[in-house]
Amino acid sequence: MRMLGIDIGGSGIKGAPVDLSTGEFTADRYRVATPQPSRPDAVAKVLAEVVEHFGWDGPVGVTYPGVVIDGVTLSAANVSEHWVGLDAAALIADATGREITLLNDADAAGVAEMRLGAGRGRKGTVVVLTLGTGIGSALFTDGVLVPNTEFGHIEIRGKDAEVRASAKAREEHDLGWERWAKRLSEYMARLEALISPSLIIVGGGVSKKADRFVPLIEGVRAPIVPARLVNNAGIVGAAMAAAAAHPAPR
Repeated sequence: MRMLGIDIGGSGIKGAPVDLSTGEFTADRYRVATPQPSRPDAVAKVLAEVVEHFGWDGPVGVTYPGVVIDGVTLSAANVSEHWVGLDAAALIADATGREITLLNDADAAGVAEMRLGAGRGRKGTVVVLTLGTGIGSALFTDGVLVPNTEFGHIEIRGKDAEVRASAKAREEHDLGWERWAKRLSEYMARLEALISPSLIIVGGGVSKKADRFVPLIEGVRAPIVPARLVNNAGIVGAAMAAAAAHPAPR
């Protein structure tokens, strides 16, 4: 079974049809820069472009970088504030002409990692952290998702953790791997004190370089491992969510 997944990020909107049994893309990923400013209508237009690129005529799974409840987007940390309180699923469905399943981007990545990646078969409390423009989080207990956690906004030294410790913060402040690992250590230790995970999975594009910073993280009891699906996890999880909402085979 195949399904189209699209991942809305702060810098790029990426999509691909996914083989749900393996998580592999069945066509090359298509990426378009996220419009700036990232207002809903402009983003919806790009999503329609991605759907058209693949000639896709079925349901579509879409991720959003913030809280999503029943298709309504309730936060906007790294996109336009015009998303707050918007029935975004309806807007995107209207723009694309397709049935849309909308969910938080980190939740999507986490679902994919738990089913096909580093969290497969893991019991207990598992947290997936996506390090990118911000810090996304997905929390699981015995494989069941607790949706819409926003652990990237835990306060560290008077600021949102993601302002200090996201991959974007590392680049903006020209932090070496050791200095960034110290910030991640402080953040993860604070998070661990709150939820006591048995495993921490680190995702996002920077997870491809996990060997440069994960061994430098200190003061955290839980094992820390890189995501296996790396930066494709959001697309895969979006496709899985759409398939769950629309189980008819294609």
